[in-house]
Amino acid sequence: MRERDPLALMGLMQLVSPALPIGAFAWSQGLESAFELNWVSDEESLNAWLSGVLEDGLTSCELPVLARLQAAWAMEDHEALQYWNDWLQANRETAELAEEDLRLGQALVRLLDDLDLLPVSGWLPQRPTYVTLFAWLAHRRGVAVEDTQLGFAWAWLENQLAAACKALPLGQTAAQRLIERLRPELASAVEVANRLSDAELGPVLPGLALASALHETQYSRLFRS
Repeated sequence: MRERDPLALMGLMQLVSPALPIGAFAWSQGLESAFELNWVSDEESLNAWLSGVLEDGLTSCELPVLARLQAAWAMEDHEALQYWNDWLQANRETAELAEEDLRLGQALVRLLDDLDLLPVSGWLPQRPTYVTLFAWLAHRRGVAVEDTQLGFAWAWLENQLAAACKALPLGQTAAQRLIERLRPELASAVEVANRLSDAELGPVLPGLALASALHETQYSRLFRS
C-alpha cells in the first residue's frame, strides 16, 4: 500500500477547495445555456448531462492531460509543458471555454505568486491554462497523479452542482444524491483516462460546444460561461 503523505493530501484539499480564490464559481462551462434551452431541467437530466460531459470530455481531455503535464513538471520537460498547454487551448471549442481556462490560470498564477509557489523563472508556459497550473501545484505538493486527477474531477463536479443549485430548482439534498451517483464514475474516468494513448485524446462534446457558443449572446445570465 502506498504511504500517505498528510501534507500532500492537505495540499490537494487546498487546491480543490471552493474557497480557493480564483473565481471558479463564476463559470458554468455551458451548463447555464443547457438550463436556458431546457436540455437540463431537473435532477435526472442534470445527471445525464454531467455523466456525458465526464465520459466524453474530462475522461479524454483534462484527466489524461493532467497526468502528462504533471509528469512533464516532474521531468522539467519545458517542451512537453508548452505542447500540452497549447493542446488544451486548441481543444477549447468556444471563446468562453478558452477564456475560462486562461482566466482561471491567470488567477492561480497571481495566487501562487503571493504564496511564493510559482515555478522558477522561465518554466511557466506561455499563456498557462488552469489545468497546467493545477498540475504544477499538485507536483509541487507531492500529490500522486491519480489523486490529482480525482481531485480535479471532484472540483469540476462540485462546481457544476453549485451552478445548478443557483440556476435550477435543485436543492442541496438532490446535489448530494448526484454526488453519490457520480462518485463511482469519477473513479472509473481516471482509470480509463490513464489507459489512453496520445492519439486517443480529445473531447467529443458537440452539445456542450453549442450550449457554450449560444451562451455568448444569451440575454440574461448568472455565469461567465
